[in-house]
Amino acid sequence: MERKIVHVIGTGTIGEPLIGLLCDYQDQLGIDEITFHKNSALKHDRSKVIDLLKRGARLAVDQEKISDFKKLKIDSDLETEDAIQRASVVIDCTPKGIGHDNKAKYYKKFSKTVKGFLAQGSEDGFGKKYARGVNDSTLNSDNKFIQIVSCNTHNISCITNTIALNSNIDNLESGNFLCVRRANDLSQEDSFIPSPKVGIHDDDKYGTHHARDSVSLFSTLGLDLNLFSSAMKVNSQYMHILWFKLKLKESINMDDLKNRLVSNPLVAMTTKDMTSSVFSFGRDHGHYGRILNQTVIVEQSLHLRNGNEVFGFCFTPQDGNSILSSIAATEWFLYPHSYEDKIQCLSNLFFNNI
Repeated sequence: MERKIVHVIGTGTIGEPLIGLLCDYQDQLGIDEITFHKNSALKHDRSKVIDLLKRGARLAVDQEKISDFKKLKIDSDLETEDAIQRASVVIDCTPKGIGHDNKAKYYKKFSKTVKGFLAQGSEDGFGKKYARGVNDSTLNSDNKFIQIVSCNTHNISCITNTIALNSNIDNLESGNFLCVRRANDLSQEDSFIPSPKVGIHDDDKYGTHHARDSVSLFSTLGLDLNLFSSAMKVNSQYMHILWFKLKLKESINMDDLKNRLVSNPLVAMTTKDMTSSVFSFGRDHGHYGRILNQTVIVEQSLHLRNGNEVFGFCFTPQDGNSILSSIAATEWFLYPHSYEDKIQCLSNLFFNNI
């Protein structure tokens, strides 16, 4: 029987917790082996590499960098190209642009033997856009390359799908969103800003890439949605905040609105109104501190106007929704007929209330 091997490239804010989660749930997910690639032998990264090795993952490095890792007393098992070639699924979690470079350099070469390749939200055009719970029905054997959409695009898409399209796919008149983004992740040492900074609208039709990517995601379902987004950064390292306004064609009352949100297991509800409180909950109760839900709705912020305009605030789980979709797509490649059952082992990492 063919061994099922998952190879993760990159150990950043998505890659590191993804490798750890795959290792911890390896048996339940039906994975025989987890390998990962680390590009640079950095002393301050030694501790996390050692911990991932202790969890059972195997390390792959570039041939010319083997000696650099040995100096850190880290031995690699695999060489970069060999690790990709022997993998069943490759999940690329590298910084923007590198995923496309890897596709041209490696992935196309091994596309006949590897079941599938995934890249993260920054790699627009890498492959079919995917978000767990939104367009699973569109996955098919032609999808060798998949792009996991960004965390804020997950949030926008989940909100739109749950509130507007739940009962009628033609129910959305328009959607407007403001992504209030954290400056950087706690693990990152650069890109922090001293004060809030507004963004620009670099897309004439959709504002920012968040709405554009969400529209592209829904287009795989044959939908052409009217969405527009804006973005800004604040000097915080906790969580992104999303403000939304959805104008529906059909009226809705508050009870029905809340019922739609509560009935979606990918949605978490909260009465907490500060990012620090929600982030703290994830740190204390999530896997690697992550909340895997697509969105966290602030219940008391929900507001209805004229019966068909829905307003509210929600928090975007820090990379957790991207990690969930990465695992779901991986399991689809490995077990296309039973992946829904396989990923239920992660159900204890979802929260109804935060």
